[in-house]
Amino acid sequence: MIAIRSLTKHYGSNAVLSGIDLDIAAGEFLVVLGPSGAGKSTLLRCINGLVTPTSGQLVAAGYDATDARRRNVRQLRRQVAMIFQHHNVVPRLSVLKNVLTGRLGQVSTLASILQLFSRQDIALAMDCLRRVELDHKAGQRTDALSGGQRQRVGIARALAQQPQVILADEPVASLDPKTSRLVLHYLRAACRELGITVVCNLHQVDYAREFGDRIVGLAGGKLVFDGRGDELCDAHLNLIYGGVEQPKSVLHNQATNTAAAPQLQGALS
Repeated sequence: MIAIRSLTKHYGSNAVLSGIDLDIAAGEFLVVLGPSGAGKSTLLRCINGLVTPTSGQLVAAGYDATDARRRNVRQLRRQVAMIFQHHNVVPRLSVLKNVLTGRLGQVSTLASILQLFSRQDIALAMDCLRRVELDHKAGQRTDALSGGQRQRVGIARALAQQPQVILADEPVASLDPKTSRLVLHYLRAACRELGITVVCNLHQVDYAREFGDRIVGLAGGKLVFDGRGDELCDAHLNLIYGGVEQPKSVLHNQATNTAAAPQLQGALS
């Protein structure tokens, strides 16, 4: 589904990504771990064509993501949906209309301007809301929802796009542990039930182990780990996070160990 070969991205003399080689299978839930500045977000933006790599090859959903021509990028983004850390919903619109914006790439320019959607699109949007258990909120303004509910609207919007790939850039960074697990549960369910490939950037090691089919670790723009959650040990975490040493109890219980959480968050930021 996604094939990456010798991918690099430089900003001037700063190498944000250095020689990334990675294959991601159809229907796989891949978690990307790494500290801030490791290149996680740049990797996702290369996959959906928001950033043009400096060199290398990247094919996603059958499209060459290094081809910056407008038509190619538009076709690529129809197949690659994005979920953002801060929801990126339109607060004044209803929940249903926010989800329907996921269909804009499939309708004419005039229909998108006038927000004209077919009965089929509306039925699809409602089904996507049912998948995240928000169909009863369809008529409400989105600014009346909690942060976790808004993120679930973002998931439903991505699903309404009917993509082959969903990219989630730290989707639970601003959510409490209970809501975070709920959001990740919905993402994994979409992966399992619809066969959508999910690439999810996270900071939280315990969530990566719990939800990821596979984990890759980035450090300094380089791939330093690629394996299952049960293969991720303290030595790998030290490679990913630059020698951060934390007790296993802290790494596995970031959400509940309030005494250690500030220390770990500071170390991993």
